[in-house]
Amino acid sequence: MSQRSGQEDPERYLFVDRAVVYNPATQADWTAKKLVWIPSERHGFETASIREERGDEVVVELAENGKKAVVNKDDIQKMNPPKFSKVEDMAELTCLNEASVLHNLKDRYYSGLIYTYSGLFCVVINPYKNLPIYSENIIDMYRGKKRHEMPPHIYAISESAYRCMLQDREDQSILCTGESGAGKTENTKKVIQYLAHVASSHKGRKDHNVPGELERQLLQANPILESFGNAKTVKNDNSSRFGKFIRINFDVTGYIVGANIETYLLEKSRAIRQAKDERTFHIFYQLLAGAGEHLKSDLLLEGFNSYRFLSNGNIPIPGQQDKDNFQETMEAMHIMSFSHEEILAMLKVVSSVLQFGNIIFKKERNTDQASMPENTAAQKLCHLLGMNVMEFTRAILSPRIKVGRDYVQKAQTKEQADFAVEALAKATYERLFRWLVHRINKALDRTKRQGASFIGILDIAGFEIFQLNSFEQLCINYTNEKLQQLFNHTMFILEQEEYQREGIEWSFIDFGLDLQPCIDLIERPANPPGVLALLDEECWFPKATDKTFVDKLIQEQGTHTKFQKPRQLKDKADFCIIHYAGRVDYKADEWLMKNMDPLNDNVATLLHQSTDKFVAELWKDVDRIVGLDQVAGMNETAFGATYKTKKGMFRTVGQLYKESLTKLMATLRNTNPNFVRCIIPNHEKRAGKLEPHLVLDQLRCNGVLEGIRICRQGFPNRIVFQEFRQRYEILTPNAIPKGFMDGKQACERMIRALELDPNLFRIGQSKIFFRTGVLAQLEEERDLKITDIIIYFQSVCRGYLARKAFAKKQQQLSALKVLQRNCAAYLKLRHWQWWRLFTKVKPLLQVTRQEEEMQAKDEELVKVKERQLKVENELVEMERKHQQLLEEKNILAEQLQAETELFAEAEEMRARLAAKKQELEEILHDLESRVEEEEERNQSMQNEKKKMQSHIQDLEEQLDEEEAARQKLQLEKVTAEAKIKKMEEDILLLEDQNSKFLKEKKLLDDRIGEMTSQLTEEEEKAKNLGKVKNKQEMMMVDLEERLKKEEKTRQELEKAKRKLDAETTDLQDQIAELQAQIDELKIQLAKKEEELQAALARSDEEAVQKNNALKQVRELQAQLSELQEDLESEKVSRSKAEKLKRDLSEELEALKTELEDTLDTTAAQQELRTKREQEVAELKKAIDEETKNHEAQIQDMRQRHGTALEELSEQLDQAKRFKANLEKNKQSLESDNRELSSEVKGLQQAKTESEHKRKKLEAQLQEFMARATEGERAKGELAERSHKLQTELDNVSALLEEAEKKGIKLTKDAGSLDSQLQDTQELLQEETRQKLNLSSRIRQLEEEKNTLLEQQEEDEEARRNLEKQLQTVQSQLFETKKKLEDDVGAMDSLEETKRKLQKDVELTSQRLEEKAMAMDKMEKTKNRLQQELDDLMVDLDHQRQIVSNLEKKQKKFDQMLAEEKTISARYAEERDRAEAEAREKETKALSMARALEEALEAKEELERFNKQLRTEMEDLMSSKDDVGKNVHELEKSKRTLEQQVDEMRTQLEELEDELQATEDAKLRLEVNMQAMKAQFDRDLQARDEQGEEKKRALVKQVREMEAELEDERKQRAMAIAAKKKLEMDLSDLEGQMEAANKGRDEAIKQLRKLQAQMKDYQRELEEARASRDEIFTQSKENEKKLKGLEAEILQLQEDHAASERARRHAEQERDELADEISSSASGKSSLLDEKRRLEARISQLEEELEEEQSNMELLNDRFRKTTMQVDTLNTELTGERSAAQKSENARQQMERQNKELKAKLGELEGAVKSKFKASIAALEAKILQLEEQLEQEAKERGAANKIVRRTEKKLKEVVMQVEDERRHADQYKEQLEKANSRMKQLKRQLEEAEEEATRANASRRKLQRELDDATEASEGLTREVNSLKNRLRRGGPVSSFSSSSRSGRRNLNLDGASVDLSDDDADSRASDLNDTQASNVE
Repeated sequence: MSQRSGQEDPERYLFVDRAVVYNPATQADWTAKKLVWIPSERHGFETASIREERGDEVVVELAENGKKAVVNKDDIQKMNPPKFSKVEDMAELTCLNEASVLHNLKDRYYSGLIYTYSGLFCVVINPYKNLPIYSENIIDMYRGKKRHEMPPHIYAISESAYRCMLQDREDQSILCTGESGAGKTENTKKVIQYLAHVASSHKGRKDHNVPGELERQLLQANPILESFGNAKTVKNDNSSRFGKFIRINFDVTGYIVGANIETYLLEKSRAIRQAKDERTFHIFYQLLAGAGEHLKSDLLLEGFNSYRFLSNGNIPIPGQQDKDNFQETMEAMHIMSFSHEEILAMLKVVSSVLQFGNIIFKKERNTDQASMPENTAAQKLCHLLGMNVMEFTRAILSPRIKVGRDYVQKAQTKEQADFAVEALAKATYERLFRWLVHRINKALDRTKRQGASFIGILDIAGFEIFQLNSFEQLCINYTNEKLQQLFNHTMFILEQEEYQREGIEWSFIDFGLDLQPCIDLIERPANPPGVLALLDEECWFPKATDKTFVDKLIQEQGTHTKFQKPRQLKDKADFCIIHYAGRVDYKADEWLMKNMDPLNDNVATLLHQSTDKFVAELWKDVDRIVGLDQVAGMNETAFGATYKTKKGMFRTVGQLYKESLTKLMATLRNTNPNFVRCIIPNHEKRAGKLEPHLVLDQLRCNGVLEGIRICRQGFPNRIVFQEFRQRYEILTPNAIPKGFMDGKQACERMIRALELDPNLFRIGQSKIFFRTGVLAQLEEERDLKITDIIIYFQSVCRGYLARKAFAKKQQQLSALKVLQRNCAAYLKLRHWQWWRLFTKVKPLLQVTRQEEEMQAKDEELVKVKERQLKVENELVEMERKHQQLLEEKNILAEQLQAETELFAEAEEMRARLAAKKQELEEILHDLESRVEEEEERNQSMQNEKKKMQSHIQDLEEQLDEEEAARQKLQLEKVTAEAKIKKMEEDILLLEDQNSKFLKEKKLLDDRIGEMTSQLTEEEEKAKNLGKVKNKQEMMMVDLEERLKKEEKTRQELEKAKRKLDAETTDLQDQIAELQAQIDELKIQLAKKEEELQAALARSDEEAVQKNNALKQVRELQAQLSELQEDLESEKVSRSKAEKLKRDLSEELEALKTELEDTLDTTAAQQELRTKREQEVAELKKAIDEETKNHEAQIQDMRQRHGTALEELSEQLDQAKRFKANLEKNKQSLESDNRELSSEVKGLQQAKTESEHKRKKLEAQLQEFMARATEGERAKGELAERSHKLQTELDNVSALLEEAEKKGIKLTKDAGSLDSQLQDTQELLQEETRQKLNLSSRIRQLEEEKNTLLEQQEEDEEARRNLEKQLQTVQSQLFETKKKLEDDVGAMDSLEETKRKLQKDVELTSQRLEEKAMAMDKMEKTKNRLQQELDDLMVDLDHQRQIVSNLEKKQKKFDQMLAEEKTISARYAEERDRAEAEAREKETKALSMARALEEALEAKEELERFNKQLRTEMEDLMSSKDDVGKNVHELEKSKRTLEQQVDEMRTQLEELEDELQATEDAKLRLEVNMQAMKAQFDRDLQARDEQGEEKKRALVKQVREMEAELEDERKQRAMAIAAKKKLEMDLSDLEGQMEAANKGRDEAIKQLRKLQAQMKDYQRELEEARASRDEIFTQSKENEKKLKGLEAEILQLQEDHAASERARRHAEQERDELADEISSSASGKSSLLDEKRRLEARISQLEEELEEEQSNMELLNDRFRKTTMQVDTLNTELTGERSAAQKSENARQQMERQNKELKAKLGELEGAVKSKFKASIAALEAKILQLEEQLEQEAKERGAANKIVRRTEKKLKEVVMQVEDERRHADQYKEQLEKANSRMKQLKRQLEEAEEEATRANASRRKLQRELDDATEASEGLTREVNSLKNRLRRGGPVSSFSSSSRSGRRNLNLDGASVDLSDDDADSRASDLNDTQASNVE
C-alpha cells in the first residue's frame, strides 16, 4: 500500500463498473436457479442452486462443476441479488451473512478495490502491491467531499473526521486495528499524510519547504518510530511491535498546531531473541550497516554475526537497504531538531544493548556460582554506558541484597546472571524508546496551550488467537474487547438515533453490554477478582507460582460464563476465555515474572549514577523498579518461579497497562470514533490472492461479523419512498390509484397489497426499513413478475407474427391457384382460331355500347350529386369547426406571445442575478484575500508581540528586584516602629512606677498626719518627707534623662525616615525612568497596532484595587482597634491619676484643718505653722513639678492620639475617595473593556500631556512642600509663643487646685475623645455600609466582567501582559503614595496632587471612552460586514435554485430586522449608561451634602474647642496668686489674651463667612444638579418614547411582513417540499437548468418563428380555402372532382376521428402532466423533456407545412389545368365524338392524379389537424401552467419588491433618526462633560475651603482651649487668693479657709463643667477679678 502511483488509471481502483453489475443475464440466472451459498472447505463458501428439499436437508447442485450434494438447511446461506454485487457498503446487503460479506470483499479485491465499508467500519485488504490511489490528485479529489459522495477510501474516513471536527467542534478518533502485516501502519501514515496536506498551516506562505515545519516533522516522526519500534516478522517486513495513539491537535481554524504520541505494549523481548526468519528492531541493522568508520569506532560496533542478540544474523528485507534507511532516519532526526549529542547518546545506548548479549557467564566447577571469564564485552558496555567495570561485574555476579535490616552479597548462578543481563538489556531499550517518544512529543508540541480540538489515530494490534497465547495476547485481546464494546455502543447508538429520527418504535438495546462479562472477567478488582487482579495479588504473595495463580483463578472464576477449563492437555493450555471473536486458550508460563518485570537494582543504581548524563536520565526512576531484594525463594527449574515482594512498593505491568488503557478509552469515549479494520489476504505476501478462511477469521476477530450480527437485530435495509415505489410498484399494479399520492401513503398501500409481516418492516418519515432478506424476497418476486410479463409479451408478439405469416401464405396459395387456372385456360385456347379472332375484334366492340355507358354515367352522375350535397353540408360544418379552431389557435398564439415576453423578462432577471452573483463573488474573493492578508499581519503581530512580551518580562523581573529591595527597607522601617513601640511601653512602665511612688508618697503623708500630736515627730517626719522629696526629684531627673534619650532616638528615627524618603525619591526617579521605557515599549506596540487588544488591560485591575481597598480597610480597622486599646489604657491611667489627685486633695484638706486647729494654741505653733506652710509650699512645688511632668507626658500622649486619629480620619477620607475613584474607574473600565482597542495615538498624546502635567505637579509639589515648611515654621513660632504663655501661666499657677483643673480638663479631653471615637465608629459603620454596597456592586461588575471575558478569550494573553505592566506601575504609584502619606505635613499637598491626577485620569478616561465608542462603532460595522458576508455566502449557495429567490429576500429582511434590533439594543445601552451617569451625579451630590454636614460638624467642634480654650484660660487666670506677681502683669497678660481672643473672633467670623459662601455654592450646585437631572430625565423620557414608538412601528411592520411571509410560505409549501427532495440532485439540476435556459431561448426564437409561420400558414390556408371553393364549384360540373370529393370526405371523417382520439389523448396527457407538476418539482424535468418533444414536433410541423404548401401550390396549378380541361371537355362533348376517346383517357388520367393529390391533401390536412390539435392541447395545458406559475411568481416578486421598497424607506428613516439621535447624544455628552468639569471645579473649591476651614478651626480650638484654661485658672486663683488674704488680714479662724476653698472648688467644678461659657462672661469675670484684686491691694 505504497504512496507511489504508477501509470495506471487510479479510478479503476476506486470506482465500480456498474454496467457489469447491472447485467440482466446474471439477474435472470440468479432468479431462475435460486442460487444460495453452501459451506466449502476450499473456497469457504460455494455457489449452488436448490434442486430439492427433503425435510431438514436440501439437495443442491454446485454451480462450478454441476455436482449434486446434500446439505443441511441450517448450513445454507442466502445469496444477494446481482444488484448488490461489489456494493460499497456491506450494510446495504439485503442478506447479511458471512458468505455474502466474504463474496463481496473477494469480488472487490479481485477488481482492485481494496477499501469497503461495513456500516461504521472501513475494511481494508492488503493488496501487496503499489496502487496509484494515494497521490495528491486523489487527496484533492476527496477533499471537501462527503463520505457517500466518493468511493470507499482511507482519505474519505480522514476527511469525514476532519470535517466533523471543524463543524461539530467535537474531537475525533480513527481506530486502525488488524493483524501484523494487514496494513495498519501504512494506513496510519496515509491518514497523517492526508491531514498534513489538508490542514497544513503553511498554505498561504511563500516558503513552503521550511525546515522544521510542523507538518513535515509530523510526517518525519514515523520513520524514527519505525526504526526503533518496527521489525521484520514472518508475516510482515515492517511490523509495528508496539501500539500507538497519535493525537494531532488543531486550532479553531483547522490548522495543525501540534501533536502527541502515546505508545502501548512495546515487544521489548524482541531486542534479545527472535524467531526463525525474523529480525529484531530495524535500528540495530541500520546502525551496523549505515554507520561510518568513525562512528563505528566511537560506538565500538562489530559485524552482524558478532552479536548474540541478533539471533539470525543479517536478514535483508527485499526492496529495502538498511544503509539508506539509516540515512533517512538520521535526516528525520535532524528535521525533528534532535541535537548531535542526543543522536550520539541514543546510538550508544543501542550499541550497549547489543553488547549486553556478548557478556558470557560460565558455571564454576565445584559450585553453582557464575563467573565472567572474559570481561571484554563488559568493558565495552561500561565504556558506552559510563560505568565502572569492577562495580558492574560485582553487581552482576554478587549483588547486595537486603536481608532483614542488613545487606549481604549473594552469589548468582549462571541462569540468574543471564536473566539479569537480558532483563537489563530489555529495560534499557524500553527506556530508550520511551525517551524517544517523549522527545518527539516535545518537538511536536509547539503550543503552550491545548489545541481547540484534535484527531486521534489509534494503531494497535487486532485480536490474536495463536496456538500458544501468553500474557501479551491477553493484554491485546483485552484491549480489543474494550474497543469492540466502544464500536458496538457507538454503532447502535447511531442506528437507534436514526430510528428515533424516523419515528420508529424501538426498544433500546446496548450491545456493548454483551462484551461486559468478558471484560469484567479480565479487569474486575474484587468480588470476585479478575485475571489481572489475581495476577497482581499473586505477585504480592510469597512462594506464589504460575500454578498457584492458575489454581486460584479456576477457584475464583470457574463458574463464570466466559471462563472455561481447557479441553487440551495441561502442557498446552492452562485456562480458556470466551472472547467475542472466539475461544482462546492461554498458557500461564512466566506470567508472574512478566507482570513484575524484575531488574538487578545494583546495576540499575550504577546506571542511575552513570557519568553519561543521557544514561542517568534514562534510569532516573530507579526507585520504582522491582529489585533482587524483592525476589526470593527461587525454584530449581526456572528463574523467578517464586517471589516475595512488599506490597505497594512497585507498579506491575498489568496495573500500568490497565491504567493506560483506561485513559485511552476515556479519551476515545470523548471523541467521535471512526473504525478501520485491516485484513491480511494471504500469508505468502502475494498480490491478487485471497484465502477465504483466513479472511473470515480476521473478520470475526476484527468485529466486522459482530457488527453484522448487530445489524441483523435491527432493520439494516432501508430505501427511500420514491425509489421503493418506482422499483416495486410492478408487484402491486392496482394498489395505488391514479393521480397524486404522497410517497408514504403509496408505500403503505403497497405494503398492504404485498401482505408483508409487520415484524419485517417499519415505515419512517422518509424511508421504509426492512429486516435482512426482505428486499431479496421482493427482488425475487419482482424478477418473477417481470419474467411473466416478458413471456406474455413475447407470446403475443409471436402469435401476431405467426398469424400474419399464415395469412400471407394463404393469399399466396389462392393466387397460385388463379394463376394455374388462367395458365391452363390460356394453354388450351391459345391455338384456337376463334380465340384469336375474339382477341382482335374485342377492342372494336366498344362503340356499340356507348349509349349504355352514357345511361350508366347519368345514373352515376345523379348519385354523385347526391353525395356531393351531403359532402357540402358536412364541409360547412367542418369549416365552422375549423373557424373555431382557428380562433382558439389565435388565442393560444396571443398567450404564447405573452408567455414569450414573460420568458424574456425572466431571462433578463436571470442575467441580472448572474451579474449580481458575479459581483458578489468578486467581493467575496476580495474579502477572502483581505482576510488572508489580515491573518498574515496578525501572525506577524503575534510574533512581535511575543518578543515584546519577553522584553516586558525582563523589565518586570528588574521591577521585582527593586520591589524586593523596597520591601527590605519597609521591613527595616517596621522594625524601627517596633522599637518605638517598645520604648512607649517602657514609658508606660515608668508611669506605673511613678504611680507606685505616688502611693508611697501617700503613705508618707499619712505618717505626717499622725505626727500632729508631737512636734518632734512632725519635724522628723518633715525631714523624712524632704528625703522622700529628694528621692522623687532624683527619680524625676532620671525620667527626664530617659525622655531626652527617647527624643534622641526619635531624632535618629527621623533621620532614618529622611534617608528612606531620599531613597524613595531615588526609587521614584528609577520608576519614572522605567515608566519611560515602558512608554517607549507601548509606543512601539502602538506602531504595530498591538494596542488594539489593550482594551482588556484594566478589567482585572478592579479586583486588585478592590483587594487593596479591602486591605486598607482591614489595616484601618486594626489601627482603630489599637487606638481603642490605647484609649482604654489612657482612660485607666487617667482614672488612676484622678484617684491620686483626690487622695492628695483630701490629705491637703486634712492638713489644712489640722493647721487651723493648731493655729489657736500659741504663737509658737504659729511659727511652726509658718514653717509647716513653707514645707507644704515646697511639697506643693514638688507635686506641681511632678504634675507638670505628668501633664507633659499626657499632652504628648494626647498629641500622639490626636495625630493618630487625624491620620485615621485622613485615611478614612482617602479610602472614601479611593472607593469613589474605584467606582468611577470601574465604570470607565467597563467601557474600556469593550472599547479601548483603537486608542493608541490618543494614549500617546495623553501620556505626553500627563508627563508634562506630572512635571508641573512635581513643581507644584515642591512649592507646596516649601509652603508646608513655611507653615511648619509659623507653627513653630506659634508653639513658642504658646510655650512662653504657658510658662508664664505655670509660674503663676502654684497651688493645689491646678491639679484638679487639669483633671477636669483631662475628663473633658476624654469626653471629646469619646465623641471623636463615636464619630469614627459612625464613619466606620458608614464605611462598612459603603463596603457592602461596594461588594455587591463589585459582584455585579464581576459577573459583567465574566461575560466580557467570555467574549474576549482570544485577547486574554495581551491583556494579561498589559495588566501586569499596569499593575506594576499602579503598585509603584500606590507605594509612592503610601510613602508620601507617611509624612503628615505633606498630606494636603499630596491630596491636591492626587486630585489633579484624578482629574487627568478622568480626562484621559473620557478621551478613552470617546475613542472606545469610535472603536465600538468600527467593531459593529465590522460585525455587520461579517454578517453581510455570511448572508452573501448563503445567497451564493442558494442562488442556483429558482425556488429560493423569495427566501433570500426574506433573509435580507431578517438581517435588516436584526440590525434594527441591534440599533435598538444599542440605544437601550446608551439609555442605561445615561441613567448610570445620572445615578453617579446623584451620589456625588449626596457625597457633597455629606461633606457639607461634616464641615458644619467640624465648625461646631471648633466652637466647642474655642469654649474649652476659654475655660482653660479662665482656669489659668484663676490659678494665679500674688507670689512674685503684681496686678499690672496680670492686666497685661489679660490684655494680650483679650487681643488674641479678638483675633480669634475675627478669624471665626471670616471662617463663618467662608462657610456661608460654601453653603451658597452648595445650594447653587444642588439647584444646577436638579435642573440638569430634570433635563436629563426629560431627554431620556423623550428618547425612550421615540424608541418605543419606533419599536411599535417596527413591530407592526414586522407583523405585517410576517403575515405576508406566512401567506407566501403557504403558497410555496409545495415548492419547498419539492426543493427539499431535489436538494440531493442539485448538481444535476444545475446542468439541466442551463440546458433548459438554452432550450428556452431557442424555444422563444422558434415560437416567434412559428408565430410568423402561423400567420403565413393562415394566409395560405385562406388562399387554399378560396381556391378550394373554386375547385368545389367547378367539381359540381366535373364527375372526376366528385369522386375525388367522396374520397376526401371519407378521409376527413377518418382524420376527424383520429383528431378526436388525439385530442382525448392530449387531454389525458395534460391531466397527467398537471398531476405530475402538482405532485413534485420533478415535473420540471418532464416539462423540459415535453418541451423538447414539442420543439421536435414543431420542427416536424414546420417541415410538413412547407411540404403541404408546396403540394398546395402544385394542387392549385393542377386544379387550374383540370378546370380548363373540363371546360374544353364540356364544350367539345356534344360536338366532337371522335375526340371522346382521347378526352376519356385524359379524364381518367386526371382522375387518378386528382385522387392521389386529394388523398395526399387529405392525409396532410388530417395529420396537420391531429398534430396541431395534440400540440395545441399540450401547449394549452403547458401555457396555462406556465401562466399560473408566472402569475404567482409575478405576484410574489411584486409583493417582495413592495416589501423591499417599504423596508428600504423605513430603513432610511431609521438611519436618519439614528443619526439625529447620535447628534443629540453627542450634544448631551458635551453638556454632561461641561457640567462634570464645572462640578469638579466646584468640588475642588469646596474641598479647598473645607481644608482651610479645618485648619482655622484647629488653630481656633487650640487658642480657645488655652484661653478657657487660663481664664478658669486665673478666676480660681484670684478667688482663693482674695479669700486667703482677707482671712489672714482679719486673723480670724482658718476654718473659713477650708470652707471658702471648698466653695471655691465647687465653683471651679461648676465652671469647669460649664462648656457654653461666652466671651462676655469671661470679660465680666476678669473685670470682677481685677476689682477684687484692687480692693485687696488697697
